[in-house]
Amino acid sequence: MSIKVLVVDDSALIREVLGRMLTRDGDITVVGTAVDPIEAREKIKTLDPDVVTLDIEMPNMNGLAFLEKLMRLRPTPVVMVSTLTKRGASETLLALELGAVDFVAKPSAEFAGGLDAFGAGLRDKIRAAAKSDVRGRSASRAEAPKVPVRSAAAPEGSLIAIGASTGGVEAIRTVLGSLPADCPPVVIAQHMPPGFTGRFAARLDELCALKVMEAEDRMPLLAGHAYVARGDYHLRVERSSGQLKCRLGQEAPESGHRPSVDVMFESVAKTVGPMAVGAILTGMGRDGARGLKLMRDAGAYTVGQSQASALVYGMPRVAFEEGAVIEQAPVEQIASRLANALVRLKSAA
Repeated sequence: MSIKVLVVDDSALIREVLGRMLTRDGDITVVGTAVDPIEAREKIKTLDPDVVTLDIEMPNMNGLAFLEKLMRLRPTPVVMVSTLTKRGASETLLALELGAVDFVAKPSAEFAGGLDAFGAGLRDKIRAAAKSDVRGRSASRAEAPKVPVRSAAAPEGSLIAIGASTGGVEAIRTVLGSLPADCPPVVIAQHMPPGFTGRFAARLDELCALKVMEAEDRMPLLAGHAYVARGDYHLRVERSSGQLKCRLGQEAPESGHRPSVDVMFESVAKTVGPMAVGAILTGMGRDGARGLKLMRDAGAYTVGQSQASALVYGMPRVAFEEGAVIEQAPVEQIASRLANALVRLKSAA
């Protein structure tokens, strides 16, 4: 059955480009377009689209204000079409916090030759959005109690590794926001393009007790700090002169991604072994399952986000089915599961 999409953008050119790209494979139908949120509101009522693509800068009502109302009154999967600017990145992250499923960077003049890749990525995100559970996420967020985490103290050399994709911005914020400042270093691989990971790290830094930053090559991994993989770079953990450090590289994508969760988890399994704990969160596809299984086989504690709390139960599902996770938990409780595992490590040390 075809996925029904409503395209909302004040640019006739962008509406035409998105429409052409979306319908290329035949499994997506553009049922309508709108030039602003006022028109979009009426068309959502009459056309009942499965997914809405939404621009941020539009006449009559800002896209963010419209998104907030839409998610409150009629939760619908939304994919943002964003500009690759510093302001655009900040607004996109806010849109993801408000409930947007994912985003694509708006094609520009220098995108010539890359339109096929842009279209393929856009269609994949629309398909993931169509399978997402935006209504269920709103309900589970209201129901799931947060478990307070007072301490995550762990032995020297311990590490937390977190991987996510679609829906991961909000899930990572929930997990990191519950971790106390005494926890060991945290490494994060979130599928995100260049230009957005720095703003993502800065936003997390504002909201968390941890010091959060975009990873740099050979940066030492310090307790109470979290390191976000840089867009278009793999993040690995290596030990040098007795100290854990970040290593960045642009080797070929793995599991279709760079940064790849598998690449990061595999390095953690090899370098940190049983002194690590890992979590795989919401996302489409299977990236992370193989690496997390290697972590578990190396003696690490591993947890996957539960289906009821995951926006897209793809990556956690594959990890669970392949025996990579010891247990599954609602996203609001993952920080406490990780902290308990770290406390057990400390008591056994």
